[in-house]
Amino acid sequence: MIAYPRSIIELFGIEVPIIQAPMLGIVTPSMIVRVAEAGALGSLPLSNLSPEEARSTFSEIRRQTSKPINVNFLCHEAPERDPACEDAWVQCLAPYYAEFGLASDPSPPGVLVPAFGSAHCALLEEIKPEVVSFHFGLPSKHLLDRVRKAGAKMVSSATTVEEAEWLEEAGCDAIIAQGLEAGGHRGTFLHRDKVEAQVGTMALVPQILDAVKVPVIAAGGISDPRGVAAAFALGASAVQLGTAFLLCAEANVSSLYRQAVRAARPEQTLITNVFTGRPARVCSTRIVRELGPIATHVPAFPLAGAALAPLRAASEPHGRTDFMPLWCGQGCAPEPGTSSRRVDQMAVGTTQAALVAATQDTPANFDQALVEIRQARHWTSRRNGIPRV
Repeated sequence: MIAYPRSIIELFGIEVPIIQAPMLGIVTPSMIVRVAEAGALGSLPLSNLSPEEARSTFSEIRRQTSKPINVNFLCHEAPERDPACEDAWVQCLAPYYAEFGLASDPSPPGVLVPAFGSAHCALLEEIKPEVVSFHFGLPSKHLLDRVRKAGAKMVSSATTVEEAEWLEEAGCDAIIAQGLEAGGHRGTFLHRDKVEAQVGTMALVPQILDAVKVPVIAAGGISDPRGVAAAFALGASAVQLGTAFLLCAEANVSSLYRQAVRAARPEQTLITNVFTGRPARVCSTRIVRELGPIATHVPAFPLAGAALAPLRAASEPHGRTDFMPLWCGQGCAPEPGTSSRRVDQMAVGTTQAALVAATQDTPANFDQALVEIRQARHWTSRRNGIPRV
């Protein structure tokens, strides 16, 4: 039996220290179920769903698995409307509207992702997930107290040591160390404008480990067992993977998106704010190259995306990714497969790290450890009877 780091295993009640990232719009109930049944922690993003939709989706998952589930929320502040900035953004997009024969005055943006509030707390009190994770910091104290009383373990993302210390002081049970390589939105919340000063995963993880006492979860650029093993060698208690699940059969990812991700090289991803108003790592597309990567006249998160919707609707049916947000990290996406197989594959990295750590003080046993590492792929395929499909 492999001796995994116990802190996250025991804290979350899972079997494998792997967390599937809560990729909004990409994660599906079937992905979460397969991940959970494989022994890892499946994550359900709920920020974009109404309470009724969230309740229904969570119930659908619960009918198929009793394993621990993480639900995720964004903790951005409700945006203040700035008509001048919104008009400037529409003017930046006007040439594209003309190119596609669209009206140059799109409908005013709505709040596509509501801020975390009392209704979300009431939902958590009802569905009682085992883990609740946040992005962009944490809710205000009175909301956080309600989350804590609901009984879930609390997690949030830190992109700096300062943010990690802040999260620990606020009561987080574990902290996600989100390196610069991670796909999707940066979790920055203390110094949002300092994108150029962000730190990579392999440098960030040990720095946060030295600064806090709670378990640290490594995230960013980890897409194969070698990356998993490296994160554990640095002291991480678990890894959170997003890009690694992008091409899984259960992912809600279009064929156009899949083709772009499979063709992308690490240097072709970059951090931009043009899609939502907040920095996020994506595969480079036309609008990022021509208006970004960091644009100056972008409405506050999440208002920027509304003006892009007509352009996406006009271009994507013709096989064009010009205005599509291709969320993707610097780690290469693995070949297609099922989500349970992806957990199976990544668990090899945790096995390698555990075996090497077990033999550090006993060099005579290292050859035997290498034999066990080579056998790890077969061992993980038998764990819990998971088929290698």
